[in-house]
Amino acid sequence: MKRKVRVLTIDGGGIRGILPGLVLAALEQKLQKRLENPDLRISDMFDFLAGTSTGGILTLAYLLPNDDNRPKLTAQDAVNIYLDRGDEIFDVSFWQKVKSGLGVLDEKYDVAELEEALNDTFQESELKDLLKPCVITSYDIRGGKPHLFKQHRSHNAIDNYKVKDVARATSAAPTYFEAARVKNGIGSPFPVIDGGVFVNNPALVAYSEVRTMDFDFMDHAPTAKDMMIVSLGTGSQSKSYSYKDAKDWGAIQWIKPIIEIMMSGNSITVDYHLQQIYGTLEKEDQPDYHRLEPKVVSADSAMDNASVENMNLLKEDALSYLSQKEVNKELDDIVEKLIKYGKDN
Repeated sequence: MKRKVRVLTIDGGGIRGILPGLVLAALEQKLQKRLENPDLRISDMFDFLAGTSTGGILTLAYLLPNDDNRPKLTAQDAVNIYLDRGDEIFDVSFWQKVKSGLGVLDEKYDVAELEEALNDTFQESELKDLLKPCVITSYDIRGGKPHLFKQHRSHNAIDNYKVKDVARATSAAPTYFEAARVKNGIGSPFPVIDGGVFVNNPALVAYSEVRTMDFDFMDHAPTAKDMMIVSLGTGSQSKSYSYKDAKDWGAIQWIKPIIEIMMSGNSITVDYHLQQIYGTLEKEDQPDYHRLEPKVVSADSAMDNASVENMNLLKEDALSYLSQKEVNKELDDIVEKLIKYGKDN
């Protein structure tokens, strides 16, 4: 079996990042057990990663190096950023509620807690220092176009950034947090917002990017048959709205629903297109696209409900998903493929 480019992508979804975070913690544990290596980390088993918003933060956490140039955090450490600090990040003071008009007149949350959590996690590390190539999404509101942070293009000052700034950029969700203003290595500023506004599911971005890259174990540009993609969702699902209610909505009433619809719609659309791409391949290559989408069952699906109670319910939903026989089997299949496709034959 030939070597393949192993790709991991994680959707946006706010505090629902707990869902893919716990799925990947379980995957990491399975890999450690299968290879009898307790020091193995998620980033050891993938050649390229991509993330949007909360998925971008997780991606950066998996790739953060320690002093020995090994992954600093386990997959469980990464999800603990949410479990330990989510209620502080999404905490609204009385004054902030009044000032923001509950998110209508100004951003709903003070960004200070988020920035403190990102600073504590990533400190002064830089994009160029991350352990593997990756793409983290954001949108440049001044230039009116996507802004993609690429680790594999960051070995010059123009395309290099502090990791905490990349994390801040990709998670600057409109109406929730104020827009970010990040600077590259030469001090050029970019006003950016959450990449979820245009690509909540970054799997197709990852696919397209990998198609343009060179890998030392491959003598040609990768195509779909040369890639294994593992794409994780965050339980993103737009609520149902009746025509009777929606037909008379104005701008204010549409703000929250349109964000949900954009995120959910993009995630579904990207999944559909990748299924079509992989469906054209020979049968042995078709299963090399895996979409894992944990469902929000007991928890509130709101991106910003980070109460301790709701985070515990999200954790329960993730564990319930992992307990399903078919999910466990798919994770076992992914483990075997990650090992197989990582070998030079």
